[in-house]
Amino acid sequence: MNSYFITGTDTGVGKTLVSAALLHTLARRHPRVVGMKPVAAGRVRHGDGWASEDALALRAASTVEVPPELDNPVLLPDPLSPHIAAERAGVRIDIEHLVSCYRELARRADAVVVEGAGGFHVPLSDSSTGADLAQALALPVVLVVGLRLGCLNHALLTAEAIRARGLLLAGWVANRIDPAMQAQEENIAWLQRQLAAPLLADIAYQDAPDPRAIALHLP
Repeated sequence: MNSYFITGTDTGVGKTLVSAALLHTLARRHPRVVGMKPVAAGRVRHGDGWASEDALALRAASTVEVPPELDNPVLLPDPLSPHIAAERAGVRIDIEHLVSCYRELARRADAVVVEGAGGFHVPLSDSSTGADLAQALALPVVLVVGLRLGCLNHALLTAEAIRARGLLLAGWVANRIDPAMQAQEENIAWLQRQLAAPLLADIAYQDAPDPRAIALHLP
């Protein structure tokens, strides 16, 4: 399998954009690719029901159509930390069930891109986090670094947490989300020296980025 788990230095750093771009990149090599958003907090009207905007973006970049209960098994109404949104909705987030859904997707596709919620250690319940899910999936991890003040600390801490779980940091993406940030080149150069993982893409700031136009250089 050519599958990956996508995490970020924080929420709002471009995980969905990078996940969709990775699906487009993988589709050049594999006929069947599919995205997965195991846990989504926040929903919008879609057709006669509800959907996650992140899940919709991943579906648009996928080449395999699957039931929503597989590619987005947990859809929570409120745009909050998943453990709070789940408690409000009366939902229990079961990591074993999420892994089971991933395995079914892996049977249907040549590659699966799994986008985590929030940062690596985002709480899913009082006893589990996104890191537990990543560890259970045991996929190579791609780290999205949102370039803004404070990102160096967040990137190093996240990389350390990924490796502490015995997972491979397959690479990282620099996403220039703050056009006003100073010394962006110097920050990227420092991270290249410190993260000990390949830089897969350097995404320029755009008001409406197109994931199809982003080339990820996979190792």
